[in-house]
Amino acid sequence: MSYDLVVVGGGPAGYVGAIRAAQLGKKVAVVEQERAGGTCLNWGCIPTKALLKNAEFFHQLQRAEEFGFKIGKIEYDFEKVIQRSRGVADQMAKGIEYLFKSKKIDYFIGKAQITKDKKVIVAGKAEVLEAKNILLATGCVPRLLPGLTADGTTILTSREALALKKQPESIVILGAGAIGVEFAYFFNAFGTKVTLIELLPQILPLEDAEVSTLLTRTFTKSGIEVLTETKVEKAEKTASGIKVTTSGKETKTIEAAALLVAIGIQANLNGVLGEGLSLELDRGFVKTNDRYQTSVPGIYAAGDLIGAPWLAHVASHEAIEAVEGIFVAGKKPHKITIFPGCTYCQPQVASIGLTEKKATEQKLKFKVGKFPYRASGKAVAAGEPEGFVKLIVGEPHGEILGAHIIGTEATELIAELGLAITLEATLDEIQATIHAHPTLSEMVGEAALAAKGIPIHI
Repeated sequence: MSYDLVVVGGGPAGYVGAIRAAQLGKKVAVVEQERAGGTCLNWGCIPTKALLKNAEFFHQLQRAEEFGFKIGKIEYDFEKVIQRSRGVADQMAKGIEYLFKSKKIDYFIGKAQITKDKKVIVAGKAEVLEAKNILLATGCVPRLLPGLTADGTTILTSREALALKKQPESIVILGAGAIGVEFAYFFNAFGTKVTLIELLPQILPLEDAEVSTLLTRTFTKSGIEVLTETKVEKAEKTASGIKVTTSGKETKTIEAAALLVAIGIQANLNGVLGEGLSLELDRGFVKTNDRYQTSVPGIYAAGDLIGAPWLAHVASHEAIEAVEGIFVAGKKPHKITIFPGCTYCQPQVASIGLTEKKATEQKLKFKVGKFPYRASGKAVAAGEPEGFVKLIVGEPHGEILGAHIIGTEATELIAELGLAITLEATLDEIQATIHAHPTLSEMVGEAALAAKGIPIHI
């Protein structure tokens, strides 16, 4: 069969790109080796958020007396917690499959291989898909430490952690980026002894230093052992679990029931490129030009496999840009430079644009506006007074260079700042925007006032 576009990979880049091409009236096929939605929907973003909601709910139940309720001993079924997460992923995957059907996108399940003459062979299928254009959206897979193999019980990546049938009594989490931090919060909330290890000086290394400092303090208070500037020299399985030897700022030997490795990802190209076909790579990721075309004409790539930032919403945006660049006359795609980053532990973390450190390194003239959650009536009423909103503001014009939020619903609040940056809004315009009272979003306006030196509520 012949198609205008064959998409290899059905995750946030693949399925969104396919739908956009179908909207443009093109004949489209998607090949996904596992299930529509890819890693994000089935083994990443969506199921982890289901688990984190369980953790948050369990934590809220434990605080019941603060809100005037007496509910006695609280018990939980860990296996059902995991099952709920898998059920959410299954429901959402069915939704993507429905979209394919409703938009007349042909959907093939099987491992795809692209031939040198740009045909797509689907393992186990009789037909070969002929494509005028191919969008490669196979995403990434977790990286493990050399010599370790994930076994689903003792040595885990995020994928195996999402399918655990038994809660580990203790766990070492290697890597304190968003994935490591979210799992640290989840396991700790249910009573697992958690040790979080990070090679760099702070957890969430890409976030503003003040945000990371507050999150570290909160995690430590909740019982998570946080080790920064610490390197794992050796990790080995034992009769009871895992033994980890560290060096650096913290030199010690740690024994635990399980090890979760969250040190990064690598492009998923295993078996995708047929004999005689190769693509130019950049540090292991597929290199693309300003139109998202790879080194082979007619083959495009979007999403995690083309490199950082490894975020589902960025992948979807890239895919739309790539598809419109192929099929819309005169459309010139652009590479994404401004995007929100979100971490869904509690307190939540969200940011966009420059950190204070980056602004300083770039020798920009700027000022900072900061407003604490404890001064927000809505946050205090909700029993969530921990956190702050921080704005990095350029001088002399007052444009928003960056925004950083830690606290409840931070991942929802960041959208306003993203829009502000996109529209080149200034402090004056944010101040002039009336925020409803009482809401958490008032803190954005208050942070703007703080940057101008005229805060009302602090």
